[in-house]
Amino acid sequence: MTVTLPGTIADYFEADAVGDAGAVARCFAEDGVVRDEGETHVGAAAIERWKADASTQYNYTVEPFGVASEGDRTVVTARVAGNFPGSPTDLRYRFVLTGGKIAELEIVP
Repeated sequence: MTVTLPGTIADYFEADAVGDAGAVARCFAEDGVVRDEGETHVGAAAIERWKADASTQYNYTVEPFGVASEGDRTVVTARVAGNFPGSPTDLRYRFVLTGGKIAELEIVP
């Protein structure tokens, strides 16, 4: 199933799909925050390192199949499959957008 994602969120998933950590980081506000796997990454440089580490540690694909609004958040549900424990799994990506950039992203099961 194909879903239509808001511009910056679509850019995030496109950059992730090709393993471009710099492009992922550019989707975020300068003081953006990512919460993933019990860790918090703040700022563009930390977000770029987080994505680069994930991309080198695991080979994976992400296929969004649902999108919904929850208050000020856009929640994208995606199937993630790869060489990691528990694969495949469905994850929820909870985005908060500010000024056309991602201010916050929380990734949860």
